[in-house]
Parts: sequence; C-alpha cells; structure tokens
Amino acid sequence: MNLLLKKALQLLVGDDVNFDLTRVPKNRPLKPLTERELLKLESAIGAELFGPVPSGHRREFFCLDHTTWIWHEEWLDSDRKLQTSTVKYEINQHGVLKTQEGARYNYLDGEELQNFAIAIRMYYERVARQVYGRDPATGHKLV
Repeated sequence: MNLLLKKALQLLVGDDVNFDLTRVPKNRPLKPLTERELLKLESAIGAELFGPVPSGHRREFFCLDHTTWIWHEEWLDSDRKLQTSTVKYEINQHGVLKTQEGARYNYLDGEELQNFAIAIRMYYERVARQVYGRDPATGHKLV
C-alpha cells in the first residue's frame, strides 16, 4: 500500500489500526483531520516535488497561508551536527520576496521565479488530488 495512503489512514483512524482497508474498525468513527495534520500531509507531497529526499535528510515545502510558502530542510553533517535551512517566500504586489537566514532578502526573478511558479502549480495539483480528492482544475470530487 502507498506510504502516503498509510499515513493518511493512520491520521484518520489512529495508530492502533492494522491498515487492512477491508477491516476498518466499526467502533472508532473517522475523526476529521486537524489543520496541522493536513499541513503535514501537504508538506510531504511538497517535499517530493524536487526529487527524492536524500537519506538522513528531512525536507518540507508547503503553503502556510495564501501569500506565504516555506521550504525547510534538516540533515546531519559529517560531524553528526544538525544543520537546518529555512527559506520563506512571501508573495506581495512587488513579486515574490525570498527570505533566508542571516537577514538575506531578495525578490525572485528569471529562472528561479519560473521554477517557483512551476513548483506551486505542481504542489496545488498533487495536493488537490492526493490529500483532498479533488480535481485541481474544477474543484469537483474525484470519482
């Protein structure tokens, strides 16, 4: 069974469930996902948009709100010290402002802006289908 589907089912019905789709327990109703749980599911999809996550790394890419996107990555360096990198993208009337650690700010342009736009489009399409079961073009429920 697909790992993402297993994780989604685990969030829906709990940790103590055997993931056999034919045997969903009758005594435990499905609980709605919290905003945080949905964000984790969306982030897992976003992490895969740029290729496989290297072994020992943790990557997240997600939409925080209608104007803010977050890219976060963690890994252990050769000295087994935790390294992190977080980039925030803020969409405003002037363009897309990229904010990084060390007070580095710049607006995206050229190929970087084009790649960001493609990533957003891919993110919305995959999240709509895989998390919410909706057609990204129409918003209608997938059959």
